Amino acid sequence: MTTPSERAENGKAARQRAPRTSHGRWIPSSQRPDPLTILERQSVDRLSDLVPIRYGRMADSPFAFLRGAAAIMAADLGATRHTGLTVQLCGDAHLLNFGVYASPERTLLFDVNDFDETLPGPFEWDVKRLAASLTVAAFQNGAGQAKAHRAALVAAESYRMTMRRLAGLGELAVWYERIAADDLTPLVSGARRERLERRLAHARGHGSLQALGKLTTRDDSGRHIIDAPPLLERTTDIDRVSLGKIFSDYRSSLSEERRILLDRFHFVDAARKVVGVGSVGTRCFILFLEGRDEGDPLFLQIKEAVPSVLEPYLPAGRYDHQGRRVVSGQRLTQAASDIFLGWMTGPEQRHFYWRQLRDMKGSAEVETMSSSLLRQYARLCGRALARAHARSGDRIAIAAYLGSSDVFDRAIADFALRYAAQNADDYAALGAAIAAGVVTAAPGI
Repeated sequence: MTTPSERAENGKAARQRAPRTSHGRWIPSSQRPDPLTILERQSVDRLSDLVPIRYGRMADSPFAFLRGAAAIMAADLGATRHTGLTVQLCGDAHLLNFGVYASPERTLLFDVNDFDETLPGPFEWDVKRLAASLTVAAFQNGAGQAKAHRAALVAAESYRMTMRRLAGLGELAVWYERIAADDLTPLVSGARRERLERRLAHARGHGSLQALGKLTTRDDSGRHIIDAPPLLERTTDIDRVSLGKIFSDYRSSLSEERRILLDRFHFVDAARKVVGVGSVGTRCFILFLEGRDEGDPLFLQIKEAVPSVLEPYLPAGRYDHQGRRVVSGQRLTQAASDIFLGWMTGPEQRHFYWRQLRDMKGSAEVETMSSSLLRQYARLCGRALARAHARSGDRIAIAAYLGSSDVFDRAIADFALRYAAQNADDYAALGAAIAAGVVTAAPGI
């Protein structure tokens, strides 16, 4: 068995492969793939009528573009030197993929909450994605270069300090580590605390009953999902039959006690739903179920799981089912996960994963954040990301690599500034392509 001191030496040895200062560099290669070509490749197997919505959403702002450009950044990171210190990556750790949600014990937690791109890989790729998103958000909110740099620096520092703290803890202590949403309120005061408390209260009310009022209506045939194409479109009868056939496959991916719970609900209706930015065009459905009576709804989301954008740049994964990859990565990384998280294979041998549509989920309002509030949020995200990585990676080796100085922090912040400029160029290229009619976008949807 490798001792803690030997693990620390392994971490320090990684500085030879990738010096900490090297993370600050970003000079696009002359062989860098065209970013719009990368996006077009992703669109080939997506629903063609929804692809213009994706482009329209990405064209909304530089930050929206970054959200949808995970594949572009994956290609950029894949071309750089890395540490080889592997964790279960989120794969798309921009700041809006952190938020609050309910644990099975109904405690509101703050954590990473999106795993479509999860895959084992070098820990710093997630840190760089988070840092870049912070600088892009800071610039979009009117901050100057110094404040944008500071936001990324704070996130990297928080990640490093948290990882070093967790390196000194035992295995169970790290596994049980979590960030309860109620623990966040003492960190802020005055109007900010009131605002945070309102956001948490909103998240607590963001469940199936709230979805019942927002997503369904009643007519002579009973209650059903609202038909509001193209964003929410009820399925045809044939689609419902297909969904019914695959329900049992999903059920088998749950533990026995959760199968029993699921069996107490019956199917009512289904619809296709457009979600997010980067995911637009992939196949996504919602299922409306009822339990005891009409006042006991359950909404499940069925989302297509395609290969991670990181896959071309990393060793082959251990899962040949993309839905299982997402579910396993989420369960490994999150402090607690949705009880209805599962997977199955659908029509045309497409892979899907299932989860609750809304379970006290909530995210930050990045667009309204001041520079100081963004730094506080950056610190929280850095802490959550380190906790997530510590569950799957060698936290002792990573902590030793990071060290006690701010060398890594400053390098990451430098990279974030440079990558924000790259993102701005790529965003402008999309805008130009839309204006020239090369790319079709449907804005405002």
